Amino acid sequence: MVRIWELHAAARRLGPDDVVGPRQRLTWPRTIGIGAQHVVAMFGATFLVPILTGFPPSTTLLFSGVGTLLFLVITQGKVPSYLGSSFAFIAPITAAMTSQSMGSALFGIVAIGLMLVIVGIVVQLAGTRWLDLAMPPVVAGTIVALIGFNLAPAAANNYTQAPVTATITVLAVIVTAVLFHGLIGRLSIFVGVIVGYVAAAIRGEIDFSPVTDAAWIGLPTFTAPTNPFTNPQVWAVLPAFLPVILALIAENVGHIRGVAQMVGDPEINKHTGKALIADGVATMIAGGGGGSGTTTYGENIGVMAATRVYSSAAYLVAGVTAVLLGLSPKIGAVINTIPVGVLGGVTVALYGLIGIIGIKIWLENKVDFSKPANQFTAAIALIIGIADLTLTWGEVSFGGIALGTIAALVVYHLMALLTRLRGGTPSRATTVPVASEPPSTNVDDLR
Repeated sequence: MVRIWELHAAARRLGPDDVVGPRQRLTWPRTIGIGAQHVVAMFGATFLVPILTGFPPSTTLLFSGVGTLLFLVITQGKVPSYLGSSFAFIAPITAAMTSQSMGSALFGIVAIGLMLVIVGIVVQLAGTRWLDLAMPPVVAGTIVALIGFNLAPAAANNYTQAPVTATITVLAVIVTAVLFHGLIGRLSIFVGVIVGYVAAAIRGEIDFSPVTDAAWIGLPTFTAPTNPFTNPQVWAVLPAFLPVILALIAENVGHIRGVAQMVGDPEINKHTGKALIADGVATMIAGGGGGSGTTTYGENIGVMAATRVYSSAAYLVAGVTAVLLGLSPKIGAVINTIPVGVLGGVTVALYGLIGIIGIKIWLENKVDFSKPANQFTAAIALIIGIADLTLTWGEVSFGGIALGTIAALVVYHLMALLTRLRGGTPSRATTVPVASEPPSTNVDDLR
C-alpha cells in the first residue's frame, strides 16, 4: 500500500475549513490519534454482538480488524470505512445456536458473505439501479425495522434477570445521548455499558476470576463452520440468514452514499460494488474462523463528521489496533464478564434503535403511506416479524425475520404489479435506501 496517501498541505495544522480526503493523510502521529478515535467509536458495538450471540469476543474483534484492512486493499483506500460486527446477524445466529450449533451459525455467515460478494460483482458491472427497483425505501425500511423489533423478547429476558443494573444502564444511555454532543453523544451505548458495568461490579454481579487467569497475549479461539455437504441438516438454518443480505446491502450502499456526500466527491459512489465485495469477503473470512459477520459502521461516520478527516489511513490504524486487541485473551476475558443486567439495559435501547433506523429510512425517503402498497407492505411484514411468526416445511423453519422479509418483498411487488395492471402509477423509490449499522445513538440523528 505504498504511496496510497498524499500528505495534506496543512497536515501539521489544519484550519477550520480544511478537509482531508480519503487518499490524503495527516502526519502519522496525528493520523494515529484520529485512528484511535475510530477504535473507540467501533469498539462498543463490535464487542456487543459476540456477547449477545455467545461468540468469542477476541475472535470477532480480530476478524473485524482483518476485514477492515481487506476493505482498504479491495477499495484501494478510496473509501474510508470500518468493518465492525453487524447487528443484523444477531437473530439468525441466536436461532442457529439454539437449534443446532455454532458451526451451523458460521455456515450461515459464510453463505451470506458469498451472496454479498456476488451482489457486489453485479453492482460493479451494472450499477445500483436494479437494487432501487428491487428494494425501494418502504421495503428496505421495513426489513431493517423488523430485524430490530423481532429481538425485543431477548432484550426483555435479559432485563428481567437483573432489573436494577439494567435500569441504571439504560438511564446512563439516555443521559449521555441527551446531555453530550459530538463523539461522546454518539457513543451513548458504549458509555451506558461502562456505567452499567461499574454498577454491576459494585453490586457484586461480576466474577473477575477468568480475567485474572487469562494471558495478556495469545491467539483467540478459532472455530470452523459446519460442512453442509457432510451435514445436510445445516441447510435448515439458511432461511433465517437470508434477510441479512438485504440489510447489509442497504447499510453498505447507504454508507457509501453518505461518505460521498460528506466528502463532496460523487466519484466515491463508483466504488459501491467494490465495497460490497470487500464486506462480503470480510464476512466470509470471519465466518470461516469463528467471528461474526461484518458491515460498514455508522459510528465512524460520526468521527469523520466531527474531525472533517476522511483519510482511509486512519482506518489502517484502527484495523491494526483491532487485530492487536484480538490477540489479547485478557481483553476478551474482560469483555466476557459483562453481566446480563448490563446487556438487558443496553439491548432495550439498542434493539429499539435498530427498529427506529428502519423508520428513519421511510422518513428520509418520504415514503407515502397514503398509498395502499406502502401501507400493507409495512403492516403485514412488521406484524410477522414482531410476532416472530414461524412456519416449518420439512426440516426447514422460516422464522419471523425471514417470513417478514419475504412478505415485504412479495406484498410490495405484487401490489405494484396490480396497480400497473389497473392503469395506476405505483410508488417509486426516488433514492437509494439509507441505513446505518450500528445505529447512531445521537438523539439529534433520530429526530
